[in-house]
Amino acid sequence: MKKIVSLLLAVSMLLATFSASANEGMWLPMFIKSLNIEDMQKQGLKLSAEEIYSVNSSSLKDAIVSMGGFCTGEIISNQGLMLTNHHCGYGAIQSFSTPKNNILKNGFWAKTKSDEKAVEGLFVTFLVRMEDVTAEVNKELVGITDEKDRAQKLKEIQKELIEKATKGTHYTAYIKDFYYGSEFYMFVNETFNDVRLVGAPPESVGKYGGDTDNWMWPRHTGDFSMFRVYMGKDGKPAEYSTENVPLKPKHHLPVNIKGVKEGDFAMIMGYPGSTDRYLSSYGVQQAIDIKGPTVVEVRDLKLKTMKNRMDAKEQVDIQYSAKYAQTANYWKYYQGQTEQLQTNKVVARKKQLEDQFVKWYSADPERQKKYRAALEDISTYYKLTNEYTVGNTYVMEAGVRGPDFVLFAFRTSRLLGAIESTKAKMDAKIEAATDKSEKKELKKARKSAVKGLISRLETLSEEHFKNYNKILEEELVANLFDLYYKKVNKEQHPPFFANVNEADFKEYARKLFKTSPLMKKGKMKRLIRKLKLGMKLKKIDEDQAIVAANDFLGMYFGSAKKFAEAEKKMEEGYKLFVEGIRLMLPEKSFYPNANSTQRLTYGSVLSYPVSDRVKKMVRSKDGLDTFFTTMEGLIEKEDKNNPEFEIPARLKELYEAKDYGQYADENGKLRVNFLTNNDITGGNSGSPVIDGNGYLIGTAFDGNWEAMSGDISFENKVQRTISVDIRYTLFIIDKYAGARHLIDEMTVIK
Repeated sequence: MKKIVSLLLAVSMLLATFSASANEGMWLPMFIKSLNIEDMQKQGLKLSAEEIYSVNSSSLKDAIVSMGGFCTGEIISNQGLMLTNHHCGYGAIQSFSTPKNNILKNGFWAKTKSDEKAVEGLFVTFLVRMEDVTAEVNKELVGITDEKDRAQKLKEIQKELIEKATKGTHYTAYIKDFYYGSEFYMFVNETFNDVRLVGAPPESVGKYGGDTDNWMWPRHTGDFSMFRVYMGKDGKPAEYSTENVPLKPKHHLPVNIKGVKEGDFAMIMGYPGSTDRYLSSYGVQQAIDIKGPTVVEVRDLKLKTMKNRMDAKEQVDIQYSAKYAQTANYWKYYQGQTEQLQTNKVVARKKQLEDQFVKWYSADPERQKKYRAALEDISTYYKLTNEYTVGNTYVMEAGVRGPDFVLFAFRTSRLLGAIESTKAKMDAKIEAATDKSEKKELKKARKSAVKGLISRLETLSEEHFKNYNKILEEELVANLFDLYYKKVNKEQHPPFFANVNEADFKEYARKLFKTSPLMKKGKMKRLIRKLKLGMKLKKIDEDQAIVAANDFLGMYFGSAKKFAEAEKKMEEGYKLFVEGIRLMLPEKSFYPNANSTQRLTYGSVLSYPVSDRVKKMVRSKDGLDTFFTTMEGLIEKEDKNNPEFEIPARLKELYEAKDYGQYADENGKLRVNFLTNNDITGGNSGSPVIDGNGYLIGTAFDGNWEAMSGDISFENKVQRTISVDIRYTLFIIDKYAGARHLIDEMTVIK
């Protein structure tokens, strides 16, 4: 009996990445009642499953939004007030900043609703309901073996199900597959497009610690910003209008300023973007050896190039602040992930799991027949792609995601092509028409279609040049392309590299920016004006910006085609691998990889043993032996010679006076950040940390360095979520900014 128990324990430990523990798992809300609610209540949850997720009544899910598709926000008042991270609102804050009124640097607080700033293009999406449509989808796919036929049928059945679910409503919906295509779920949503900036602390609060502290604990960052969602007077979503009114949400989160203690129940709801928890040992090894280091190498040069120009001129600093922050975040992420995948011995753990899987299917002839090829096909794919991964990464990091012109030129080329093809098709129809009235209608349609395409190009151009500095962009082209040329085998160079004289990319960049109409705002405007006048553009396909862009994108799509067959087998291998694991441990509850759908994770407020390496890296010991940090640690980190650690004078005044108001803890200290063992990833930024009563206690904004392998393998002992204590958020709003009117519209639990 002891041997059996020991074996089961060993298997459980090997499969920790895939099975649930108290803090691991990104759970679909629809299944909380059947999978998690009893465990959650044992840990301290006071709510029912219906109070978390309900289709017919208001519930927690109705206060959680996907913000722009890239972050999470929560509604915290009955007037549509939304809280999220400062770094989630960074682009919006930056868009309203100028050298004369730099709200990114100085902060912003709307005194009245009329002072709130409408953010162009920003939207928030509420989940109305989710449905399991696996049976309906799979029924239509039975017997279809051809990949193209299957994809077409899948598209048809999804369209049919979506139309049925949204008919007669203003809702939208989408269907996503889970467990590598084994299951399908439909998400019905309500999207609001009128979102306005309400408040943001200065960058010295909202981004305190900058890149130095990113992914590190202890933290002392007030990473929050506030927006408001508006609706039409009829209560439905509407485009921006001064006639719109604040949203009346189905539910908003009360704010708890009583504070938390270690061991308290904590859950997080949000929209985690992507995890790869079922990644094989072969995939992990490729990430360690090739992918991670290559991304870091390219982004390091990109950041240095941007920083040189940003430090020299405030206008450029404002223009590129959001781009720099986005690039820097994943630059450090890949450094940490590569290090922790090795430190946490993830490859070895994955191999143990794979060995267990092989033993399981080998014990039964039928299982062996079905699952034997799974790991073989996965292994084959990574062996085939290993030698191309460096080049493919450079295509993305130095090309497609490198200088801004690449995607702009590619999209411009496609729109110009669409304009010409539309003209040709409509001209043919006009020529063939015999009736005068028909010709007239066709000419009218031609004019309208072409006008629409030109309008799209004009919008694309305006967006591209809004935050654009020619000198900086020219340097990016020269530096990134030169690095690509030197680091990647010639067989994987884009074709236009062969035409760069003596591989002088500095001269190439100079000529490119001098001659191409796509590289200057004024020239682009003249090009669009010619299109509006019906003039034909001369040799635009030969433009060097378009040539380079098409080469990069051609390589990207070409690589996908080259390995299409191996990739297809690899994906089927993963599908069978995951299916087998779930059968191997039928008593376990499994959660799917994150894919930007609403999830819930639960656990506890909890400190952790900070590694010796990180202890040597931190600038303050405040928080090393606890689950929270305080204003004392924030002040200790101040460095007047480092802009990442500057402290506003007003904040120091409040600290020196210990003027924390009702937001101080029982010892008179002001807590800044705290830790939980919740399971989050990118996309969860801005997610609410909720206590057992359903009250807001903080806003999640980061993970910790020791667990940066967590997107691939959850680290049970050390994985933590770092959050802003809601009391620090309210302190900044109330005592620092004097925006008491925002506190007054919240439901505050004292």
